[in-house]
Amino acid sequence: MADNARIEWTPGPEYENCRLRQLLDFCGVANMAALHEKTSADPAWFWDTAIKFLDVQFYEPYSEVLDLSGGIQHPKWCLGAKTNVVLNCLDKHRGTPVWDKIYLVWEGEDGEKREFTYAEFDAEVCRFAGALRAQGIGRGDVVAMYVPMIPEAMTSFFGILKAGAIVLPLFSGFGPEPLRVRLGDSDARAVVTADGGPRRGAASPMKSTLDEALADCPSVTDVFVVRRMGDAVDCPMMDGRDHWWDEALAPHPAEAETERTDAEEIGFLVYTSGTTGKPKGVLMSHVGSVTKLALDICVSFDLGADDRMMWISDMGWVVGALTAVSTSFAGGSLMLVEGTPDYPDSTRHWRVMQENDVTFLGVAPTTIRGMMRYGDEVDDFDFSKLRVIASTGEPWTDAAWLWLFERVGDKRVPILNYTGGTECFGGIASSNLLEPITPGSFNGPMPGSGADIITAEGEKTKPGELGELVMTLPAIGNTRSLWRDDERYMESYWSMFGDKWRQGDWAMRDEEGFWYVLGRSDDTLNISGKRTGPAEIEGALMSTGSISEAAVIGVPDPIKGTALCCVCVPMPGINDDEALRGRLSAAVTDALGRAYRPRDILFVSDLPKTRNMKIMRRVVRSVITGEPAGDLSSLVNPETVDELKALTVKNN
Repeated sequence: MADNARIEWTPGPEYENCRLRQLLDFCGVANMAALHEKTSADPAWFWDTAIKFLDVQFYEPYSEVLDLSGGIQHPKWCLGAKTNVVLNCLDKHRGTPVWDKIYLVWEGEDGEKREFTYAEFDAEVCRFAGALRAQGIGRGDVVAMYVPMIPEAMTSFFGILKAGAIVLPLFSGFGPEPLRVRLGDSDARAVVTADGGPRRGAASPMKSTLDEALADCPSVTDVFVVRRMGDAVDCPMMDGRDHWWDEALAPHPAEAETERTDAEEIGFLVYTSGTTGKPKGVLMSHVGSVTKLALDICVSFDLGADDRMMWISDMGWVVGALTAVSTSFAGGSLMLVEGTPDYPDSTRHWRVMQENDVTFLGVAPTTIRGMMRYGDEVDDFDFSKLRVIASTGEPWTDAAWLWLFERVGDKRVPILNYTGGTECFGGIASSNLLEPITPGSFNGPMPGSGADIITAEGEKTKPGELGELVMTLPAIGNTRSLWRDDERYMESYWSMFGDKWRQGDWAMRDEEGFWYVLGRSDDTLNISGKRTGPAEIEGALMSTGSISEAAVIGVPDPIKGTALCCVCVPMPGINDDEALRGRLSAAVTDALGRAYRPRDILFVSDLPKTRNMKIMRRVVRSVITGEPAGDLSSLVNPETVDELKALTVKNN
């Protein structure tokens, strides 16, 4: 957390007419505080106004924007309306100058490049919608996507929605068991996959992995297979069920009707791993997804028609949908990158940004901490076209934030911090372009969220007091429930405060009014009677400059009740473990006091992370304490669990 709210970025004249300022003017309010106050008094007014400002397209208009007769937990949106994500992201551009612009630019891990204009991209979307319809797949059918980050990932995404079916995104690194669980639970009708994909130079099979899962998923009647790796992987094909992508699309025309779905018809079923039990199936409607992502990214973060976004992720996570919907809604351009930021060489991320004139960068703090290991090579690249950086996934440390701000942003590009979740299909709190920014901070609520930080008793927290991040208003982006489990939905988000959505994140506001999110509330550390989020302690460890990443957990202690265990990744070339332990321990006690002296400091080569680069502290904790680790299917680097287990056994 920044010391004394050190302001590093202040809005300049180039942001005086940003889209967020235009929204405030459209709403007739002077500033963000006034917008939040007016929205709290009448959320229906806000969402009706936002939909008009965004010019969300409908086939048939709504008679009422918001119905709360079922309670704040079950709002109904845009009653009587018909729309479709594809209407708002592709169809509306037909016949405009946008149609001939480059929409998608792709670079494969092997250096292969492809690009598509909006017209060319839409033609592929239409052909795939035709291929789905030819198999009788349409409204209400769940179609899974288990594909690498290739152009067909994006065309299949929109093709499924165009046909009126439901998109089920799956992480491209899943093995058979997590695929079986999700495909079975969703009763998926079809799957889009590839023969395989490259993973740091090695050919990784996908279709054969999927086949193992499909042995227990009788609902799947059709599988569409993209040729990506050719003879490098085994790709058995089952007659009648399996179709080569190119052959399935070939007979269908480059134009097709978009299904006129109900505004609240479900367009997305996205599984998010629960701390315990089976994954939670999050549900998002056509109107909810378009409105929320356009408001967050195109307005609050100012993404426009002249921007090119790059945000390396996977279609299995909500960031994949975010990039697809927001860029096309705005009539902008998307830089799609297959693979990782540092392969085949450590400068790949920066080279791709420079070569493709990226103006809007999305990134996770964990990615930046990893790239910092490579030293000064970032200085060899030109980021002069860059105008906005968006950040989500983990709390920042000051050192990593400042590195990005100074080395990549040249102290001129705002870093817009963004927190929310899959369940919200976007953000709850964020930075913005109208107010000053300090390292790792948030300016406050996202428009329409009614976000607040409250105590366990439901009272607004005082400055410096740790509290729960909540939403106090109905938000159009929130999940409509959980797939076939409304009881779990109510328990997960509404059981603690009743009429306030509890996200499960610890947050804090400082004396100057800046907000900080300090990690999951189930990661809370109770040290000597004081509740502390792990991010504060991790920040102290990172301030030494001797480690690139850290995960701090609490472990049972017979005297203190809870003791600190710090699992750290040393910077390259730092090998003196005992001297490093001494520096790290001193950094924690100097920053937080002697009560926080770590009991254990362990060194590993990497920390368990999800594909969207969230550090999985619960996995670290389970390995250290010997408890069941729960669902590990979302880990991008499962080998880290074995390394941590071996280290724990050695120390015991």
